[in-house]
Amino acid sequence: MAMDAGEIERLIREGIPDCEVRIEDLRGDGDHYAAYVTSASFEGKTRIEQHKMVFEALQGKMDEELHALAIQTSLPK
Repeated sequence: MAMDAGEIERLIREGIPDCEVRIEDLRGDGDHYAAYVTSASFEGKTRIEQHKMVFEALQGKMDEELHALAIQTSLPK
């Protein structure tokens, strides 16, 4: 079952309230996405910790409804 890009964005925004997020459907199939997430709450965290925050925001959907998600995280400029 594919997941809608809007739902991915909503979950990430709810899980990381101060973030800016952009979701891109990489293949146009609703199954392969990229998430670009910028948040001040990533300050002082490793890239792995930042990505873990994004995965946690997805509330387990990564294992069930979301097939592939490439994550790029950054701090605000």
